[in-house]
Amino acid sequence: MVREANMKQAASEKQLKEARGKIDMLQAEVTALKTLVITSTPASPNRELHPQLLSPTKAGPRKGHLRHKSTSSTLCPTVCPTAGHTLPPDKEGKEVDTVLFAEFQAWRESPTLDKTCPFLERVYREDVGPCLDFTMQELSVLVRAAVEDNTLTIEPVASQTLPAMKVAAVECGSTNGFRAPIDTRPPWPPLLSPSTCALSGLARACRHRIRLGDSEGHYYISPSSRARITAVCNFFTYIRYIQQGLVRQDAEPMFWEIMRLRKEMSLAKLGFFPQEA
Repeated sequence: MVREANMKQAASEKQLKEARGKIDMLQAEVTALKTLVITSTPASPNRELHPQLLSPTKAGPRKGHLRHKSTSSTLCPTVCPTAGHTLPPDKEGKEVDTVLFAEFQAWRESPTLDKTCPFLERVYREDVGPCLDFTMQELSVLVRAAVEDNTLTIEPVASQTLPAMKVAAVECGSTNGFRAPIDTRPPWPPLLSPSTCALSGLARACRHRIRLGDSEGHYYISPSSRARITAVCNFFTYIRYIQQGLVRQDAEPMFWEIMRLRKEMSLAKLGFFPQEA
């Protein structure tokens, strides 16, 4: 009976840990969603969220979506010059590519996740594909499919492995009168050592791991690989929000947000990623 109780306790602790990880992901998703959805109504518009309602003397640079500071930054305030707006002063010059903007506008008329449309086909070819092209090709294909299906989970790795627990004072005929320690670590073995990235195959300190779909197996990944996956996930999250009608903005700021997300994918592919605390 004691053994059965301990097995149930271990299973419960495992489920609790997984549930906490899912809760953290849902909270992050809700936070991102709140920043993307404009909550003002036609009867009572929020002028902070609709700078076009401000007078020319009071209107300042448009603010974009404030996303999580670890994965993104403030939306570029530059707007499309073809709409009659002037580019605000900025340290980095920007200019709308008319071909890209035309492809985006055509896609925005009828948003789809079909990667054969000109807009997404270009993003796949120039950004998504290279960003998820890792050394371990077989796993790279699985990761890309999971990202597209929105079934990939990224979890932080605990700083220490769960210790073996000793149950209290149960006589079981041992010499010291106590039951032997029970190992409560997850029953599945890690697919690679936490010091080796499953995607690059390089020896790196892996602080996160990924799970594909409902599989119980985990793959440990390096900070660089995590940044590349996160950059692609951020892009897909945003275009899904657009497809679902959750982003209510003009075409120009939406276009520049997508360009910023594409820039993040390019930088991550080149090896740039934020340092973890």
